[in-house]
Amino acid sequence: MDLFATLLLAVFLLGTAAGQLLFKAASVRAHRRASRLWGALALEPLLWLGVGIYILSFVIWLAFVSLVPLWQAVMVANLDILVVMVCGRYFFAERITRPRAIGVLLICIGVGMVGWGS
Repeated sequence: MDLFATLLLAVFLLGTAAGQLLFKAASVRAHRRASRLWGALALEPLLWLGVGIYILSFVIWLAFVSLVPLWQAVMVANLDILVVMVCGRYFFAERITRPRAIGVLLICIGVGMVGWGS
């Protein structure tokens, strides 16, 4: 995978992680403010910001898959598991247990071996 494809992958991973974090933040805020979660969620700006970021990430994904084989793109895109787990810990104080950390580490090693291998 060349440098430009790797850059697109990094932007895609950050975008999908940001979208997930915004979805979580929007749902937490909406749940705190209203007993009717879906109505409050529909009015939550963070939700729509997350949707916008997901749309931009989709465009980045299209550019990325135009440069690398689909099997490789799908494999390395699974690195979002690591990014979302670390960001969830940092932004939402979610626990990272030892088994979860080991599991994600093994996934990332496998994805790296297959995704960047020849």
